Amino acid sequence: MANGPATTGQAKFLEGDLMRHVAIMSFSASAGLLSIFVVDFVDLYFISLLGDVSKTAAVGFAGTLLFFNMSISIGLMIAMSALAARRIGRTDAEAARKIATSVIAFGLIVSIVFATLFWIFTPQLLDLIGATGEAKANAVRYLRIVVPSMPIVVVAMCCSGLLRAHGDARRAMNATLGGGFINALLDPILIFGLAFGLEGAAYASVAARMGMAYFAIAPILKHYGGFAPFDWDRFLGDLPAILNIAIPAVLTNVATPVGTLIVMRFIAPYGDSVIAGYAVLGRLTPLAFCVIFALSGAVGPIIGQNFGANNYARVRETVFKAFMFTAAYSLVVWALMLLSADFIGRQFGLSNSGRDLVAVFAVVITPLFFFNGALFIANAAFNNLNRPTWSTMLNWGKNTLGVAPFVWLGSDWAGASGVLVGQAIGGIVFAGLGTFLVFYLVGGYQSGKIVPED
Repeated sequence: MANGPATTGQAKFLEGDLMRHVAIMSFSASAGLLSIFVVDFVDLYFISLLGDVSKTAAVGFAGTLLFFNMSISIGLMIAMSALAARRIGRTDAEAARKIATSVIAFGLIVSIVFATLFWIFTPQLLDLIGATGEAKANAVRYLRIVVPSMPIVVVAMCCSGLLRAHGDARRAMNATLGGGFINALLDPILIFGLAFGLEGAAYASVAARMGMAYFAIAPILKHYGGFAPFDWDRFLGDLPAILNIAIPAVLTNVATPVGTLIVMRFIAPYGDSVIAGYAVLGRLTPLAFCVIFALSGAVGPIIGQNFGANNYARVRETVFKAFMFTAAYSLVVWALMLLSADFIGRQFGLSNSGRDLVAVFAVVITPLFFFNGALFIANAAFNNLNRPTWSTMLNWGKNTLGVAPFVWLGSDWAGASGVLVGQAIGGIVFAGLGTFLVFYLVGGYQSGKIVPED
């Protein structure tokens, strides 16, 4: 049983058309993410219908902090995907199950600690990003319902990463689709039917996370032999390998909400109406670019399996095809955003200042998102090529040095809209550096100047 079902994912990415692999993995993964992002977007729309701008602003503040929680989960998913994919690439299914158990155990420990701290210090964290008055009070109530479910998200994301490591993009997609369906079903019932309002949206999110965990665990138990029993000694032995990827991956992903926090701090003084517009963009961005967000996780197993098989030429081609895919997708989204920006602003009842933010996003930010995508791909490559700390340094550089001075200048130059433009421009240099380093590293492996054990 151990070696039978697991072999369905072995060597899946070692042959065949790479652009097809990249597209299938990205679109299937994004379909699941899309269900979550659509529901989040609809959540905000329902809340905007309550006619209280402080509640819409509260979702913006809460989303900034929840981004930290999700970033930790994504970092652990990356660790699971990278570690399991290498073992699957070596056709060692039992080793993949053992490392999966250890990664999940580590993830539960980390997430319980972080969830506890987030719950206790929710008001202080909201103060840090400039929340005040009713918007802050609403955000506290929302967050204290959702934050305790963080360990459930970690388990769901780790299991999704394990499915992707096996090349099972469809079942990984089904997990997020299932969670999205539950959220979409419960949202109108709890927000309006039972008149729970903002709290109803929070309870629906918790239920969706439970559903996503179930739909991610079930196929692993049924098709891939489940997980190895937990063993403390093995966990301690696996810990160095887990930490080697998980710490840089988590730090890399946490850098993004740090950058968002800096931006929110500059946006907050412009008032609840502008914050409401920024909240819409906070939900619109992952919705519009869900395929690029998914690409960074989807391309990792392709790189990891070929790296485990020492097929460096194919690793290089995977990275190149991923860049091409990102460029094409960004152009499509740019055209769609130019056509729909005004409609989005009107549907959410945004003021003129909020609509201005949406317009700037459509015209300027959307095409520049290609550079974010390039950095996502570089990070995925580093995490699977024994250089996870490189992605950490690049992402922190991009979200600190590439954010703070640029949004400060942008705010001084053009107000809230300038903040968004400054954030986008600041990331271009780091995306270019990441691209250079990826091809340098792959070339080093291919030529033998850099050995995989380094």
